[in-house]
Amino acid sequence: MGTALGWYGEGGPIMLLIALVGVAGVAVLVERFYVIVVRSKTNGRVFIERIIQLVRGGKIDDAIKLCAGSNAALSDMGLVILRSRSRDEPELHQVATAASLAVTPKLSRRLQYLTVLGSVAIMVGAIGTLWGVRVALRSAGADAGHADRLAAGLAAAFAPAMFGIAIAALLALGRGYLVSQSESITEQLEEFSARLINALIDRPDVRLGHR
Repeated sequence: MGTALGWYGEGGPIMLLIALVGVAGVAVLVERFYVIVVRSKTNGRVFIERIIQLVRGGKIDDAIKLCAGSNAALSDMGLVILRSRSRDEPELHQVATAASLAVTPKLSRRLQYLTVLGSVAIMVGAIGTLWGVRVALRSAGADAGHADRLAAGLAAAFAPAMFGIAIAALLALGRGYLVSQSESITEQLEEFSARLINALIDRPDVRLGHR
């Protein structure tokens, strides 16, 4: 622990700025994780099959109640389509498209912040390192012959860059996971809307994502 704090202290005041960028990124990660994984994601396969079974059995109200009892993205899509009470295919497709435009953006919102914050962390770290190298070289020039001091100054100068890269790597990994989850939910939304429309107009079922 002491070694980590010492390494952090060697980087100088700019390490605090990089840490603040990291805190902002982690805050976005936590918020997006809650919205995408905790709130929007559900056991999609089970949910889809249950709703389709209810609709094909003529139990539309039961299907609506099941959708209303969940905050998942699939439930929002199902509610909009089922509450339309339409049996006209073109109209149902229009409703599904409108529902998708309302639901899908919630899954990708603010994810781009993570890329920006990661880039900022690297750039601020690079600035800190360049500044540290400049200070070390100027000190060495003022105290000729002090090679040990120059080496120590240059070693400390790399701390901000390393810290910034570490922050950026963490945010990149988090963003990659959240994007994969968001894409998985989006694929389920497309399958669900297509199969639900088929069920409402009494067309044979096609399991688009079935394996």
